[in-house]
Amino acid sequence: MQFDHVSVGKKANVYFDGKCVSHTVTLADGTRKSVGVVLPSTLRFDLSTREVMEVVDGTAYVSINGAPEQTFAAGQSWEVAAGGYFVIRAESPVHYVCHFD
Repeated sequence: MQFDHVSVGKKANVYFDGKCVSHTVTLADGTRKSVGVVLPSTLRFDLSTREVMEVVDGTAYVSINGAPEQTFAAGQSWEVAAGGYFVIRAESPVHYVCHFD
């Protein structure tokens, strides 16, 4: 899988002391995404916009807005509304694409 005809931010977005690293990708139509990896850890993301998180490789264990943890593997995704949050637990690296509104 790849994105064609895009702009990629040169500087990485580094969160949680390097446990999550991504790059912003902007498609030709202006749509923004981030492509990154979560290293083994448990992290909480508080969202200001709706996000759809797509797992590209690895397994993510995710609790959305305090709900019971669910398992997401490569090819699966979850959605969180603006103002919500999710907690992701990664036992090994999880490669992802984050789709923003």
